[in-house]
Order: sequence, then structure tokens, then C-alpha cells
Amino acid sequence: MSEQGADHLTAALRRLNEARRRARTELVTPPPPRPRDPLPPTGRAGRNLPAATGVGLGLLAVVALSLFTRREAFVFLVVVACFVGLWEVARAVAQRGIRIPLLPLWVGTVGILVSAWRAGAEAMLMAFTLTAGGVFLWRVLDGGGRGAVRDAAAAIFAAAYVPYLAGFALLMLRQPDGAWLVVTFIVVTIANDVGGYAAGVLFGKHPMAPSISPKKSWEGFAGSLLLSAALGALLVALLLGQAWWLGAGLGAAAVAAATTGDLAESLLKRDLGLKDMGSLLAGHGGIMDRLDSLLVSAPVCYVILAGATGQPVL
Repeated sequence: MSEQGADHLTAALRRLNEARRRARTELVTPPPPRPRDPLPPTGRAGRNLPAATGVGLGLLAVVALSLFTRREAFVFLVVVACFVGLWEVARAVAQRGIRIPLLPLWVGTVGILVSAWRAGAEAMLMAFTLTAGGVFLWRVLDGGGRGAVRDAAAAIFAAAYVPYLAGFALLMLRQPDGAWLVVTFIVVTIANDVGGYAAGVLFGKHPMAPSISPKKSWEGFAGSLLLSAALGALLVALLLGQAWWLGAGLGAAAVAAATTGDLAESLLKRDLGLKDMGSLLAGHGGIMDRLDSLLVSAPVCYVILAGATGQPVL
């Protein structure tokens, strides 16, 4: 072979080796992550206000009718709401590969809520414990491994978050003035949303938690406090015959709890890349988008109202 041919062959081998080296580098070096599209705001401003108002008033009418006709109807409404809420949670976390077993959760939900209504707080806690154990056993028998532990933990969290917290509303209902206690709890919690929305739209300038809920402001929080405390004072004085300042404290505590629940669900939704947990309620989103503040507020209102009316907490 001539010297020129040898040079050509050497150059060709060098280019081939360089190409192979680049190919190996591309295989082991991951591509740069694609920037995620910004999530839409999770605040309540910007929704279809007429639709949201109509749906909200309709729900309140159904709740009031059940409370003042047959209380068992309200228990049934809570069970149905928890069923739908758990379904929304299961569908949401499924986007991260988490599989929540709904059937044992639904069975446990009935047990938790009926125990709360019929036997009180201790029975409700026992039913939750049995539900947690049953859900874990169900998921492990369905297939072990890390996935089973992860899914069972998510299911136990869902049982604590939805039916167990909802059970505190039924603990209030079983008290002698139970219907009025539940009305007071619902009104002061909804006042958190209404007062916060109105004050936030009119005066909101300082975000409370911009990375979680961009449209929630400190001005809105102040509006929530004012409206909830005022309505709490009025309802506790007129309906329950207790001191007005106790109702004002109830309203302030409900706002703190409801805001925590609202921000917690907003954080969960942002982590999952969701704007709403569902689309069942026009102008609101899903059932969980309405229950988020009520669920966390329920145990706080139960403890305060039970103490105010001289009823045992447990």
C-alpha cells in the first residue's frame, strides 16, 4: 500500500473512532431537562363567578334541607361526598404512578362515618385504624414490593384526609343542637372563602404564598378574618346562646384552619401539575376543591363548639 493510501486509511480510522466516542457519550449523558410549562394559577379569582355562585347556593340548600328534615340524609351526603373526593384523589395521584385501592377505602369510609354518627369519637378512631390496616393488607395481597408500601401509605393518608376529618362534622351533628352546630361550622368556613375572595379582588397586593397559591393575599386573609369572626359572633350568640367573643374566636380559628387546608391542597395540586382536583362542580372544580377548607376546619370547630356547649370532646 502506498504512503498516501496509508494516510487516508489512518484518517478514516481516526474519524470512525471519534464518531464512536461521541455516540457512547450521547448514550450515557442524559439530555438536558425540558423546562416545564408554567402551571396556571391555582387561586379562586378568575373563575366563572355566576356559575360558582349558583352551584354554591344549590349545595347549601341541599345541605340545609338534609340537616333540618332527617339528619341521616346529611350523613348520606357526607358519605357520597367522601366517595367522590377519594375518587378524585386516587385519579390525581395516579399521574405519579401511585395506585390507591378504592374499594377497601370506600368500605372503610362508611365504617368511619357511621361510627362517628352512631357511637362517637372513640368508635370513629377505631374504625379508621381498622380501615388503615385493611387497606394495607388489601394492597399487599394484591402485589408486594415497594409499590405496595407506597400505594398503601397514600391510601391511609387519603383515609385520614377525607373521611376521618369529615367525621368531625358528624360528631357535631350528634350533639343536642347538632344541626345548628354544623350550620355554624359551615358558615364560618365558607366565610373564609367569600371574605378572602372579595377582599383579595378589591385590595389584594401582597401575596401570602406566591409559590403555592399566587392569588391568595394577606389582604384577602384579613377579609376572611373579619367576615368569619363577625358571622361566628352573630351565630354563636343567636343560635347557641353563647358569648359573642367565643364566636369571634371560633371564626378566627376556622380561618386559620381553612387557609391551611386550602394551601395544603394547592401545594398538592401544584406538585401533581393540576389546576383543579376535578371538574364536577361548575365554577368550583372538583368536590375536593370545595372540601379542602371544610375538612381541616371541621376538627377545630368541633373542639371549640363542644367545649362551648359543655359537651365532652371524646
